[in-house]
Amino acid sequence: MLLTLTTTHRPATDLGHLLVKHPDRAHSFDVPVGTAHVFYPEADEQRCTAALLLDVDPLRLTGARRRGRSGPSATPETFTLGQYVNDRPYAASSLLASALAKVFRSALRGESRDRPELAASPIPLEVRVPVLRCRGGADVATRVFAPLGWAVEATAVPLDERHPEWGDSRYVDLRLSGTLRLADALNHLYVLLPVLDDAKHYWVAPDEVEKLLRAGASWLADHPERAMISRRYLAHRRALAGQALARLAEQRLADEPAVADTVDEEGDGTVERRPSLAARRREAVLAALAGSGASRVLDLGCGGGALLAALVGDRRYTEIVGTDVSTHALALAARRLRLERLPERQRDRIKLWQSALTYRDNRLRGYDAAVLMEVIEHVDPPRLPALEDAVLGHAQPGTVVVTTPNAEYNVRYEGLPAGRFRHADHRFEWTRAEFAAWVDRVAASYGYTARLAGVGDEDPEVGAPTQLAVLTRIAQEPTRKEDRS
Repeated sequence: MLLTLTTTHRPATDLGHLLVKHPDRAHSFDVPVGTAHVFYPEADEQRCTAALLLDVDPLRLTGARRRGRSGPSATPETFTLGQYVNDRPYAASSLLASALAKVFRSALRGESRDRPELAASPIPLEVRVPVLRCRGGADVATRVFAPLGWAVEATAVPLDERHPEWGDSRYVDLRLSGTLRLADALNHLYVLLPVLDDAKHYWVAPDEVEKLLRAGASWLADHPERAMISRRYLAHRRALAGQALARLAEQRLADEPAVADTVDEEGDGTVERRPSLAARRREAVLAALAGSGASRVLDLGCGGGALLAALVGDRRYTEIVGTDVSTHALALAARRLRLERLPERQRDRIKLWQSALTYRDNRLRGYDAAVLMEVIEHVDPPRLPALEDAVLGHAQPGTVVVTTPNAEYNVRYEGLPAGRFRHADHRFEWTRAEFAAWVDRVAASYGYTARLAGVGDEDPEVGAPTQLAVLTRIAQEPTRKEDRS
């Protein structure tokens, strides 16, 4: 089975540096089902093509199946000799994806010692897989590759060119072209070749979920066919597919911005360009923290780490802690902060902890300030008292900054139906009066004073799009020893 990868980037022979395979030599690698060969049919300054040829040994393939069988999806052929007589040595499938992962490992990770800037840059690429087993036909190939920025040409291979009346086979000749990072292109192929084949050659274990999410980290969560991709990649194992889709949903929640606050107030179709509501919200929170004099700060429910990134850039904060119930959100935050690349002194300022805000956590006690930025509306109302107790009653930070949507402002968002929330995961959205009543109650209950403000453009009728509260803990008189008895 064959895959070719071509670039016209000048000099095109830089493709050899990115793949870590010299164009002047043929390279061979032992893989579990045979031998993978990498060679260059063409290599000059204008155009360079790398070919990956997988030579499958049918006996080794049969042995691999016997050692680890993933059920019916691993071997589509169900007749007695199916494991010996099949198309696996010839048609691109998960076998080719596995070979690609082994042979181009560093390129998949976007690493290049010789050309790091080029590895991080989009370049013109062409991919061809002449014979690809594609369940569902050419249309499925277009549906999975086109949303990723590829121009797709998928041509069904006829059963027999001499007898067109026999119709098409189950295979397509796939050609892709686009301008992408090489690492992105390889990760697309690594995930989607098995998806189109819809039959893996090895046991699909729970760690396959991590492989899928790692390879699809930058694109799968927003892919319109993510459900189908997850099911097929995970061999239709319902529990694993459900786990993957839940993790992808968490990623979308962490990354998804709030409804845009650009409103055509003049009615002439023009909208003034100004900072997004998310950016203005962060600025308001940062101003409140600066005004509190805090140096040790908690970002509770930090999600993907947008606020953490701003805090890290301000030297006044000597200790910064981000917490979230989702380990995946914390991984996104770590990636956004580039923790592994920070100098040790900088890295020591930052901690990321998994923690649920509806449970007391002793690690959160003693901090100068805590932020609940667009968090409380994601909590079921019956669980809010538990959050109040955990944060205000137990952790007791000196200052608590809270932001939440103003439900009254929703009428200013075109396309948001009446009665709908701004985000699918919101459990409630409060009016200004409802938020003020909640703030007054929790401040009085836990010994805080409070001030309220709006974030975003103030509408004379419905107020600002975001509500903000700053709660400041009232200094407590030292307790005398005899009063404790």
